Amino acid sequence: FLFHRFLDDVLEVIGFGKFQWKISLLTGLSWIADAMEMMILSILGPQLHCEWRLPGYQVALITSVVFVGMGISSPLWGNVSDKYGRRVGLTICMCWTLYYGLMSAFSPVYGWLLVLRGLVGFGIGGAPQSVTLYSEFLPVKSRGICIMLIAAFWAIGTVFEVLLALWVMPTLGWRWLLGLSTIPMAIFVSFCFWLPESPRFDVLTGRSEKAMETLTRVAKENGKTMPQGRMISDRGQIKDLFAAQYWRTTLPLWFIWFAYAFSYYGIVLLTTELFQAGDSSTQGAKIEPTCSLECKYLTSADYKDLLWTTLAEFPGLLVILLAVDHIGRKRSMALCFFMFSLCILPLFACIERTALTILIFVARAFISGGYQVVFVYTPEVFPTGSRALAMGTSSAMARVGALITPFVAQVMLRTSVYLTLSVYCGVAVLAGVASLILPIETLGRSLQESGKEEGKERKGKNTVTSRPPADGLNHPSDDG
Repeated sequence: FLFHRFLDDVLEVIGFGKFQWKISLLTGLSWIADAMEMMILSILGPQLHCEWRLPGYQVALITSVVFVGMGISSPLWGNVSDKYGRRVGLTICMCWTLYYGLMSAFSPVYGWLLVLRGLVGFGIGGAPQSVTLYSEFLPVKSRGICIMLIAAFWAIGTVFEVLLALWVMPTLGWRWLLGLSTIPMAIFVSFCFWLPESPRFDVLTGRSEKAMETLTRVAKENGKTMPQGRMISDRGQIKDLFAAQYWRTTLPLWFIWFAYAFSYYGIVLLTTELFQAGDSSTQGAKIEPTCSLECKYLTSADYKDLLWTTLAEFPGLLVILLAVDHIGRKRSMALCFFMFSLCILPLFACIERTALTILIFVARAFISGGYQVVFVYTPEVFPTGSRALAMGTSSAMARVGALITPFVAQVMLRTSVYLTLSVYCGVAVLAGVASLILPIETLGRSLQESGKEEGKERKGKNTVTSRPPADGLNHPSDDG
C-alpha cells in the first residue's frame, strides 16, 4: 500500500549526506562567483578613477549600474525559477553572467563598461536562486546551519577576490582581474549538468514521478531507503506575498533586505574610501602618484587592510552560526544590525588607522553574518509556490539598497563624513527594529508547501498529525 509522508518527513529520513555535500559545493561555486563580482566593485572604482580620470559620480555609477541590473532582473529570475525550475533559472543566469563578465574585461571606453557591467548585474540577480534550490533539499533540523555554512562560500569569494587583486592589479591590471574573476562561474557552468531539479518544484508543477525519481536518487547517494508515497501540491501566485498571513512579513522583510545590502556594500565601499582618506604614511603605505583629479591608487597597505576587513566575514559567520539556532532568526538579524550601528558610532571621532581597521572588521563581521540569516529566513517563511518569487523580489529590494549606497559611500562622503555615517547608523537601527517586529519566527519550522499551512498554524488548528497535511504527500485520510 502507499506510504504517505510529507516532503519534509521524506527528507528527514534521507538525511544530510553525500548528495547534500555535492550540491553544497556546486551551489557554493555560484555564491563564490557572486561574491567576487561584488567585491571587485570596491577595487575597480579607485583604479578607473585614476586611469580614465573619472569624476566621482561616474565612479559611483560603475557600482550602481551593476545593482540596477540586479534590481531589474531579480524578480524576473524569481519568476523564471517558479515557472521553469530552480535549476533552469540558476544555470541560465550563471551562463549569462559568465559571458558578459568576460566581455566587460574588453571594454574599450567608459560607456561600454557601464553597459556590460549592467548586463553582468542582470545575470547576478539570479544568483540567490542557488539558496532556494539548495534549501529545498535540506532536512528541517540542519537547514539553518547548512544555509549558514554555504554562506562561507561568499566569504571565500570575497577573500579570493582581494588576494587575486593583490596579485593581478600591480602587474596585469584591471582587465585581467575582471577576466580571472569569472573562473568560479566557468567551473559551475561546466558541472551544472549534474544539478537536479528541486523535487518541491516538480511536485508543484504536477511532475510527481520526476520528484520521486530525484528523491530516490538522493536517497541512493546517501545510502538510505526511499519511503514510497504519492504527492500533490497547490501552486502559489505573486499575490500570496500579500495574503493576510504574509503581508506583515513581506513589507518589513523587504526593508530588511534593503538595509542589509545598503549597509554591507556601504561598509565595503567605505573601507577603501576611508583608507585612502587616512594618513598615507600609516603602516608604511607608500604615497602613490596622483592624476589631475587628485585620485589615489590603492596601495599595497590598502589591499592588505582590505584583506583583513574581508576576513571578518568568517568570524561573523561563526558567531551567527551559533546564534541562529539558539536565539532564532529574528533576534539574530536584530543583533547584527544593532552591533553594526554600535561599530559605526566611534567612526564619528578622528581615529587612527589601526582602530579604524578593527571597527570596520567588527562591523563587517556582524553585517555579513546577518546578511546570511535573511537568506535562511526568507525561504523558510514563504510557501513553495511563491518561494523563488519571494527570494527574487526580496533580492530586488536589496539591489535598490546596493544601488543607492555608492552615492552615499563615495559621493556623500566627500561632502560630509558625519552625515554619511549617520545615514548608515540610522538605517541599521531601523532595520534592527523591523527584524524584531516580524510576526513569524521560523526556527525549527518545516518549509511550507502552501499558504494554507501558515493560516492553519496561526489559528492553532492541530489535527491528527503534528504538521498540516498540505506538504506535498497525501495522507490516508485524503483518500477518503
